[in-house]
Amino acid sequence: MEIHERALQPATPVGAAGDSKPTVRWFQECDKSAIAEVGGKCASLGELIAMGVRVPPGFAVTTHGCTRFLRDAGILPEIMALLKGVPADDIERLEAVSAEIRQMIESRPMTIEMEDEIAEAYRRLSVQCCLPAAPVAVRSSATAEDLPGASFAGQQDTYLWVRGADEVMHHVRRCISSLYTARAIGYRVRMGFDHEQVAISVGVQKMANAYTAGVMFTMHPANGDRSVIVIDSNFGFGESVVSGEVTPDHFVVNKVTLDIAERTVSRKEVVCTVDLKTQRCHTVEVPFERQMVQSLIDDEVTELAWMGKQIEKHYGRPMDIEWAVDKDLPAGGNIFILQARPETVWSAKAEAANAAPAAQETGATSAMQYILTGLLSGRKVS
Repeated sequence: MEIHERALQPATPVGAAGDSKPTVRWFQECDKSAIAEVGGKCASLGELIAMGVRVPPGFAVTTHGCTRFLRDAGILPEIMALLKGVPADDIERLEAVSAEIRQMIESRPMTIEMEDEIAEAYRRLSVQCCLPAAPVAVRSSATAEDLPGASFAGQQDTYLWVRGADEVMHHVRRCISSLYTARAIGYRVRMGFDHEQVAISVGVQKMANAYTAGVMFTMHPANGDRSVIVIDSNFGFGESVVSGEVTPDHFVVNKVTLDIAERTVSRKEVVCTVDLKTQRCHTVEVPFERQMVQSLIDDEVTELAWMGKQIEKHYGRPMDIEWAVDKDLPAGGNIFILQARPETVWSAKAEAANAAPAAQETGATSAMQYILTGLLSGRKVS
């Protein structure tokens, strides 16, 4: 099954005069070795593109670029002074320090050179997508997130359906400032991470105009079962699933046969979508007659599970994946992977690591039992 999308091939721009480190790197120029430069999220997207997975195109504003912005704005010393001695358990103080730092970052302008580099990358992305002012997702990509054993993912901000160079610039600054949310500051203090050692990159990725979206785990997140793939889905953008605003449709897929072993079609009362008049992302109620309609057809469930298997095989560990089905493209080429990160909850348990061979054997045994039962009952199993 071919799931490759032709990648952009622009030259990599560099920083301001005297700064040889790039401000912008395209996803296809990144891999896992680039985590220090583009963060875990963007590095993972580059890995996926290299292995032929269908990923919406985009670029990263590098950690060098983001640090350069803070340095040129002259606020790095002020930020470090505010963070000094902040206790992890003082919520009010954390919120106050966070608000002051974020207001500082978001109110400062970028240099003309940096604005030009980001605007030019956004223009090239729009040309590639054949869309004027292409809608993009602007996502934070911290150097300590999306790593095995780390739980930084989700602590910084994501902004959906951003259009126009000025809006992209504004939301890039908002993502940079989200490195200093109260939650992120408190977590780093509790875990003993030096604030100066956790840098941030910002990914700018073409929005998939999602008919359906959600998350997929290549193991069962409730019990750690490695023999299944679990998919949660809702209509519209995946934000409603990730944020827990809705009870999604739930599919459990056998990892060997790709048969749907369990399905739960839930009542989906809200959907995250775009208002075409205002060009803003918002949450609306789902019409009553559509609330109990299955949001993914069975063929899409199977294709998603197949893609999940390939991603898990590449990384050699269970994965937590965000995906979308683009309604502007024909079936067979409209399922996109938006993010893929290592699963951390079960993988972090020492007992699970020690019992990994036994767990794999159990998974294989249960899969074989499933196949034999299907053959004896005359049911199609592959």
